This record gives sequence, structure tokens and C-alpha cells, in this order.
Amino acid sequence: MAEGARVLVCDDDDQILRAVRVILRDAGFEALPAVDGEEALDVAAVRSPDAAIIDLVLPDIDGVEVCRRLREWSEMPIIVLSAVGDEAAKVRALAVGADDYVTKPFGPRELVARLEAVLRRAGPAAGESLITADGLEVDLSARIVRREGDEIHLTPKEFDLLRHLINNRGRLLTHRALLTAVWGPGYSDDTQVLRAHIANLRRKIEPAGIGRYIKTDPGVGYRFAA
Repeated sequence: MAEGARVLVCDDDDQILRAVRVILRDAGFEALPAVDGEEALDVAAVRSPDAAIIDLVLPDIDGVEVCRRLREWSEMPIIVLSAVGDEAAKVRALAVGADDYVTKPFGPRELVARLEAVLRRAGPAAGESLITADGLEVDLSARIVRREGDEIHLTPKEFDLLRHLINNRGRLLTHRALLTAVWGPGYSDDTQVLRAHIANLRRKIEPAGIGRYIKTDPGVGYRFAA
């Protein structure tokens, strides 16, 4: 995945933000701009970008914290932008989950090359369209779900929830992470909504009485375990 990918770009410097948007547009990407950390987290939750470029110095929460909070629920590649003197912050960002860094000032070709590189590394899993697991078949592109060959009707939210669990299969996702990813930040504490949708999803995809696919970690969250 490269051309056409959506890229979250967070920087409080209007000139840099405009420049990066032009660089990405010319390279065939769609830029999703944000001017501070909180806006970046909101855009990430609502727009589901394929990658992120995050400045380390932001006016509200710093870029390291943005990376840490994104990594609570997302595996998208993250590139941090750092000034020459940001060595310690750069190391901390990499430690909490950033994939690469670009030092300011940077050249357009370097930024695009690094972005394409992290997208290539994420590509095989991110581009996987047809998932099969123990009798369950999920076509992520066509939004079709079958169990033992029979098609199952899911509501849009049920499918989005299943897709997010599958894309992070084997990984425990907290209630807040799932709510933010599927419903948006305004629902981050609405665990009753999540529990109701998980119950409906299980009723539709699980063989009767067998918790085969979605596992519960009580009080914490859920994982797709098949």
C-alpha cells in the first residue's frame, strides 16, 4: 500500500503543515491535517489513516504521548518529525512505538521515501483482504462474513468492530481502544454500547455455546483469538 494512502499529518507550524500536505499530494497520498496532539488523536479515530507523521513538539501534548496513545489501539506506521536537538525525545518516541523519524529540515524525497518504506513493511498485514479462521471467513474489502460457508448479516458497526478485532488478532484491545476506533472519541467510556455489540456479534458468528473467536479479558477488553 502506498499511492492513495491516507496519512495523518500533525504539526503546529502552518508553513510545515502546508508543505507536507503538498509533498504528500504530489506523491499521490491524501493528507489528513491536525494542528495539535488532541486533534491528531481525534482525526486518527474518526478517519482511520494508513500512516501518521507526527511532530515531536506540539502545543498541548507532546508527540511522544501522541505516539503512545495511538499505539494503544492502532498498528499504523508512525513517523516522527524531530528537530536536530530532539535526540532524547526521538528515542522516547521510538521506544513507545514510532516506526521511524525524519529530522527537520527535511527534503521532500526523503520524507516520501521513508513513508513508502514504513507502509511497505506494514503492507502484507494491512493489505490482507480475505481472512479465514477456524470456519469463519471475512472478506474485508467486500464486507462479507461467512461461517461454515453460510453468509452472516452484520450491521455496519458490527462489521467494523469485527474488522478491528481481526486486524489486531491475538492482541488484547481495551474497551476504550475499541470504542475510540469503531465509534470515535466521543464514545470512549460507553462500555455498555461495546458490550451490547460484542454480544450481538458473538450471537451471529460464534457456534452455539462455543466462545471460539472473541475472547474476553474481564474488566479490560477483548481479543480475536481464532
